[in-house]
This record gives sequence, structure tokens and C-alpha cells, in this order.
Amino acid sequence: MRTIRYREIADDLRGRLAGGEFASGGLLPSEAELAAAYRASRVTIRRALEELRTEGLVGARQGFGWFAAGAPLRQRLARLGTIEDQLTERGLHSARRILSFHVVDPPADVAAVLGPGKVLEVVRLNLADSHPFARVTVWCPRSLAKGMTQEQLAEQTFYDLLPAVAGRQLGDAVQTIAAAAADPTDAELLEVPVGSPVLVCRRVTSDAEGVPVLVAVHVFPGLRTEFVADLARPEASIAPSGLRLVD
Repeated sequence: MRTIRYREIADDLRGRLAGGEFASGGLLPSEAELAAAYRASRVTIRRALEELRTEGLVGARQGFGWFAAGAPLRQRLARLGTIEDQLTERGLHSARRILSFHVVDPPADVAAVLGPGKVLEVVRLNLADSHPFARVTVWCPRSLAKGMTQEQLAEQTFYDLLPAVAGRQLGDAVQTIAAAAADPTDAELLEVPVGSPVLVCRRVTSDAEGVPVLVAVHVFPGLRTEFVADLARPEASIAPSGLRLVD
């Protein structure tokens, strides 16, 4: 008996998903692109995708398209750490691609934190099992970043290098997280549609004396990321600690 066409397509897509061609939360080609690739109608493609959705292998969102289902990458907020450390703990291979490495005048909001003077600005793309996971921009005072190379920062973090290169032991950090929409640049880097949800995290890290030494902005694709916080129950409040309303 001849296999029904939509089931053939579903079988092929199932194999591509199992082979890791699409990251968890990663976009699949559009229905039109799949129809052209498989030489089938969009009705047939949609039926194949619906079959995979019933199996929990794919999902869809209005205005977003079809994506590979799966557990998002979780990051805990209970302690100061790096993306790389948390990915490694989950058994994922992390890598970083340096997109830009320049000494610049800092943006006004960064200068307000780090003070006047030139900064080293590093823009990188973080990868999890070869799939884009975050676009990260870090600013560090030039006086502390002297001697740091692009090659070093492709392999190590500022958290590793500041104590070794600048003799600064790191202390605490303050991180804020807000929702936004992917602009064209981040959409291309993170392989998501323009306007799709992203989480923007701004972190200010201080040294052991409480002096700010790093400002970082991380942009994560919303469908692939979760932040988990352990909240102790406050005696006099029902609101999570650190929660504030945006003006």
C-alpha cells in the first residue's frame, strides 16, 4: 500500500528533528518553503506538521510560524554565573563567536555606570550545541581591559580574565530582565522573525570593593529561554523580591 504523502513528509521532518537540524525553539522553514522543498501543497504540509504537533515535536504561534518543540534552556537567578557554566551543567556544548571587538566611547547609560573614559566593547554570539542562544554586548573600562585580546575573549569570559589580567576580584551583580521585540539585526543573529519576543537582560557587575567594572546586555530568544528564581516567602509582602513596575 502506498504511503500517504503527508505521512512521508512527517516521517522526513521527524528524522530531521531527531537529527538536531532544528534547535529547541528554533524556527522551521515556512509552510511555503516546505511546500516548495517537498513539492507538495501547503494543505499537505500543514497536515504533516499537525501530525508532528500531536506528538509534541513541533509547535506554532500566530505571527511566529512553526518551531521545534522541546524544553527551553533554563537559567537560574539564584547565583552569579555565566551562560557557559549553566549550559555546561546541562550537558550542552557552548561556544562563542566574537562579532566585534573595539575600544569606543561608551553609550551614555554605560558611562553613567562605569564613569567617563574609553571602554572595550565586545559583541558576541553565544551558541548552544551550534545553535544561536544569545547576543551579548559587554563594556569594560579600557584601563581594566588592557592586555585582553579578541582570541582570549573567544575562549574565556570577562569573569575569568578580570582577576587574572587586571587583578580585580569580582563581587556582586544586579540584573534586570525585560521583554522586547527582536530588531532586524538580532532577528538575523538569533534566527527568529523580526518582531518576535526576546528577553533583554542588563547586568552590572561590581568588583569586591563594590565598584562597577562590567556592563552587559544579553538578548535571548523568548521561545528558547526561561529564567528560574527561588523566592523565599517574605513575611510582610506577597510580591516577589526585586519585582518592580515599569513607569
